[in-house]
Amino acid sequence: MPNNVAVVSGGTKGIGAAVVQRLLKDGYEVVTGSRSASPERTDDLTVVQADLATAEGVQLLAEAARERGRVSALVNNVGQYGFRASFLDVSDEQWEAGFAINVMSAVRLSRALLPDLLAGGGAIVNVSSINARLPFTGVVDYSAHKASMSNLTKALSEEFAARGVRVNTVSPGPVRTPGWTDEGGTVDWMVAQSGATRDEVLNHVAPTDMGVTLGRMGEPEEVAAAIAFLLGDEAAWITGADLVVDGGAIKTV
Repeated sequence: MPNNVAVVSGGTKGIGAAVVQRLLKDGYEVVTGSRSASPERTDDLTVVQADLATAEGVQLLAEAARERGRVSALVNNVGQYGFRASFLDVSDEQWEAGFAINVMSAVRLSRALLPDLLAGGGAIVNVSSINARLPFTGVVDYSAHKASMSNLTKALSEEFAARGVRVNTVSPGPVRTPGWTDEGGTVDWMVAQSGATRDEVLNHVAPTDMGVTLGRMGEPEEVAAAIAFLLGDEAAWITGADLVVDGGAIKTV
């Protein structure tokens, strides 16, 4: 698969890191970046340090991708959230900062790289969340941002399908990522709410409270497998879809 370049935003930890490793295994040359990244370049991987909430950061990542060759796959994965006691506590600055990283990063990166994708065909996968369908007070702004991401996916899929670019969404449920497990992350927030231990939250409280039918948290590699499928030839007749990877948390059709 020579000169087959995939771009993954926010690919240095969590789901993004699992996607990078999966796409490398599948034979892509991968370009990724984030604010916390340590710059790196090997035969099949470029890592860029860039703030993808800014136009300048997106441009750095797009330029690094073009240095590799023609981009045929794009995964808009980067995102962030914070916990809110109430909608009334979320400031304009928090709404705008979240929108910049959760939505505008995907808008800008898609706009920058669509000419490459259109030149020879390809696919985009936008990483949304079950919160796009299941809004939750604790992440009210994040939920709204992810709903925007899901809507954007539909719009892009409609415009560019006839020109050879498929656009789909993957919406994960609770997954064992640093956002959950790091100090101050989701687990610690749920510990404070429930009084359970960290292990109890990860293994029982979180899956139960979120209604996960399979009874456990997901793993980043499981989400990465879904993303890789949607980028690949086996998904050639799939566009505008939202592939929910949540262990059965969403009960409605």
